[in-house]
Amino acid sequence: MTQPVSPPRDATGEPPTAGRLPAWRGLPARADVRTLSLLGVLAALVVIGGVTRPDEFLDTRNLQLVLTQASVIGVVTVGMTFVITAGGIDLSVGAIVALASVWATTVATQEYGFAGILFTAMVVGLGCGLVNGLLVAYGGMVPFIATLAMLASARGLALQITDGRTQVVTVDSVLKLGERDSYVLGIPPLVLVFALVTVAGWLLLNRATFGRRTVAVGGNAEAARLAGIDVRRQRLYLYLLSGLCCGIAAFLLIVLSGSGQNTNGNLYELDAIAAAIIGGTLLSGGRGTITGSVLGVLIFTTITNIFALNNLQSDVQQIAKGAIIVAAVLVQRRTARTS
Repeated sequence: MTQPVSPPRDATGEPPTAGRLPAWRGLPARADVRTLSLLGVLAALVVIGGVTRPDEFLDTRNLQLVLTQASVIGVVTVGMTFVITAGGIDLSVGAIVALASVWATTVATQEYGFAGILFTAMVVGLGCGLVNGLLVAYGGMVPFIATLAMLASARGLALQITDGRTQVVTVDSVLKLGERDSYVLGIPPLVLVFALVTVAGWLLLNRATFGRRTVAVGGNAEAARLAGIDVRRQRLYLYLLSGLCCGIAAFLLIVLSGSGQNTNGNLYELDAIAAAIIGGTLLSGGRGTITGSVLGVLIFTTITNIFALNNLQSDVQQIAKGAIIVAAVLVQRRTARTS
């Protein structure tokens, strides 16, 4: 009579699945811990702002300002999150925002009104993203070098268009979006746009085939290719998406400032990358989180606001941001080793 075969046991003497979940099932739990940690940091910053400047920081107008300022860089960060998740990088986002903003506010463009400004900003962003995508995906250039070249070129072209001058917006329908009369239930229109972009980005990354392909390319490009994914086309789409987000952000910045300048978007690339990193997106690719990136943007924007209200030097603010970035990267490395 054959003896029953006992199930395989691991080093602890228990069956492999007894009392434990597979490793991949722990990913949502780790993601929840990161999200809760970021929410804790954001809550702590709100407490600090409320304690140091209670009248100014907790004022409704100031909170609306924080959300409005976060909207511009937040839209850029959503696009950056996709690029980094696929194992790439985009150093040109700030320069693209500047170029799109000045191109959309030229006298010739403003003659076409609201639609002309919005259309131009988005087309310029898409055009720059197309160039980046072609250079990286089909030209074989390293993303760092390709986007660095775009950074220099876009900044130079923006300066040439403006000749160093500020281009003032004269289209009333654009300017009115930044006024309190346009707020919806106390929420600025720019914040609503940011919310829509965030929701669309979350759905695209977490509920669509596009997002799964993005994660696959970032995790292992060769394995993704063998699985039937067109890696080059996917990378092209990602840089197009990043460029589109820059175009939308440029329009939001035009509404916020009422002008177009070649200095717009200064250091946006660093802020967007930093927000994505502290949010939990891996620089090496293969993992990205829109929720974490948005919380990272809110954290940085809140820090900036607290420093401004307390009349602290901007250099101290940059040091604080740098320390947060280093801490986030160290935590990522430790988490990766543990996993």
